[in-house]
Amino acid sequence: MVGGKAAADAVRRARAMPSLNVGLHVAVTRGCPVLPAREIPALVDRGGLLRSGLGGAGVRFFLRPGVRRQLEAEIRAQFEAFRGTGLRLDHVNVHNHMHLHPTVLGLLLRVAREHGPVPVRLPREPFLPSWRAAGEGMGRRLLSSLFLLPWAGLVRARLRRNGIPCNDHLFGMHDTGKMEEKLVMRLLALLPPGISELHFHPAKTRGSDPDPPAPGFEAERDLSALTSPAVAAALCRLGIRRVGFGDLAGGNR
Repeated sequence: MVGGKAAADAVRRARAMPSLNVGLHVAVTRGCPVLPAREIPALVDRGGLLRSGLGGAGVRFFLRPGVRRQLEAEIRAQFEAFRGTGLRLDHVNVHNHMHLHPTVLGLLLRVAREHGPVPVRLPREPFLPSWRAAGEGMGRRLLSSLFLLPWAGLVRARLRRNGIPCNDHLFGMHDTGKMEEKLVMRLLALLPPGISELHFHPAKTRGSDPDPPAPGFEAERDLSALTSPAVAAALCRLGIRRVGFGDLAGGNR
């Protein structure tokens, strides 16, 4: 998130690890913009942060041409800020999965086209393996999957039409900050065929963040799972190959 307070520190760390695949996490809501607030008044609140209401933002993006112009300018500024880091752009996605919104996706693809065929995250979490691994939230997961299914399908169709590589599945959307070792082990055993992204928010502690945490959010659990020797061993035992989004550029799955 190039507008975030820790962006400069993150860039310094990434430069020290040249094999790390670094993506751009575009923020159009619940985050810090790159452009001055005076240039994007329709996108920010009184504190200069990107507005937090996802539903209201979606309506404004769709109905108001002036808002769309500001939105495109902010998206373009974030791409340019990433380019200024000198890091290789491995992939791009949008905070809160807002590229499920057709207007946001259209602007994202328009700007991304200027930076080459950059892979994009597909926010599609299959219900059955997600529920079987977590063992809870059946109704919530089912309703969410049914609601998001057509939107995710439209995203995938547009990405394919534009020759943009993407993943097939995304796991962790319903378990943000709860991706502990046991859950990850169960997910690995239930992964469907294809390219799956596991969605983590790892940290040692949770600092200040414009995006309010989900109930039960504990980023330390995500970090523990990612550094778990048992998880690493399970990947080998199950024959799961770890890849970056950039590895998908040879062909859309």
